[in-house]
Amino acid sequence: MRKAVDYRPRRAFDLVSEALLDTRVVVINGARQVGKSTLAERVVHEHADGISRFLDHPLTRSAAEEDPIRFIDHDGLMLIDEVQRVPDLWLAIKYLVDREPRPGRFLLTGSARLLSLSSLPDSLPGRSETIELWPLSQGEIDDEPDGFIDAVFTYGAALQTGPRDLRRKDYLERAIRGGFPEAVKRETSRRRQRFFQSYVDDLISRDVKQVADIQKAGDMRRLISLLAAQTGGLLNVNRLASELGVSRPTVQRYVEILETVYLIRLIPAWSANTTTRAVATPKVTFVDAGLAAYLMGPLTDLSVGGLMENFVLAEIARQLSWSDTDARIHHYRDRDQNEVDGVIEDNAGRVVGIEVKAAETVRSADFKGLRLLQERLGPRFLAGFVLYCGSQSLSFGDGLACLPVSALWTTPSP
Repeated sequence: MRKAVDYRPRRAFDLVSEALLDTRVVVINGARQVGKSTLAERVVHEHADGISRFLDHPLTRSAAEEDPIRFIDHDGLMLIDEVQRVPDLWLAIKYLVDREPRPGRFLLTGSARLLSLSSLPDSLPGRSETIELWPLSQGEIDDEPDGFIDAVFTYGAALQTGPRDLRRKDYLERAIRGGFPEAVKRETSRRRQRFFQSYVDDLISRDVKQVADIQKAGDMRRLISLLAAQTGGLLNVNRLASELGVSRPTVQRYVEILETVYLIRLIPAWSANTTTRAVATPKVTFVDAGLAAYLMGPLTDLSVGGLMENFVLAEIARQLSWSDTDARIHHYRDRDQNEVDGVIEDNAGRVVGIEVKAAETVRSADFKGLRLLQERLGPRFLAGFVLYCGSQSLSFGDGLACLPVSALWTTPSP
């Protein structure tokens, strides 16, 4: 196993290990440089019969291309890292697991949403489980419990957290640092900037080209910058097309590609029969707030709000990937400009609303969108929170409260 420096335990480790107990093929998907290979190697290390194959090595890749069946013939667990580099392996894996359907046969990693890739000949329905790995959460960085989602669906607005000494500047520093392991361990902002610069260059020159035939890399780079400028805002495809001088379908295709390679994440709009005036446009966020901050350039009062919203929504999205509560995150905005930054709905239809404020104080007016959603949903509305850069937890009426942003990672699971 390759030596892992400054390794931080990942919550996805248990998810992967559990899946291998009853699933033939387990796929770890995620952005470049989030630690997929390191996590996968640690899982394989727990299996005495486990072996690893890394397709970034030319000789290994050549062997896989020459004879896929022989390459994957192994009695124990086999890790194949960056499996999308040899698409023919996909059919070979399907062939073998259909003939020997024992669990824990293959552990695959990829730096793109594998089932979205046109180069793959077939999917593995009923044979595989995909676990998405995101950049480090704040709880993984600080060894905190990361239990907000499960706690809030258990306690609702009665959830309380202890005071924390973090202030606005501290939260901004965390957002700008981001969660990529390599960026986290770099001690200066200048060194992190260099990491983000190389990251974007590699993403465009390697990952994007692997997903699709992009003729004008410059258009893709400019689109990324424009998306960063509207972080936390609604996706305006027409405006982007106008600014880039390309067609609307081209912009839509490029946005889909950036989602496939895990650069951005579109938060879908939320609506229900009781909120018929809802706007259906998704919201733009980046998978990592640090990368978004780098692309945004010098922060202004306006862009700080978008960055903090991205930071909070990204932390919630990470928790939803491992929480016991099965829920989805959306955003809400209606035609009267009432909005809620995050709407988390579980499978029972219960809703928790989240509003993000990049300030150290909270006013009653900050709950306007949450109160409106509460009135329209009635008993389905479990709780509404304003997450802010202060230190206290305070009630603002029945079902409504403000919490420090740090409650996301310092709150233990019930």
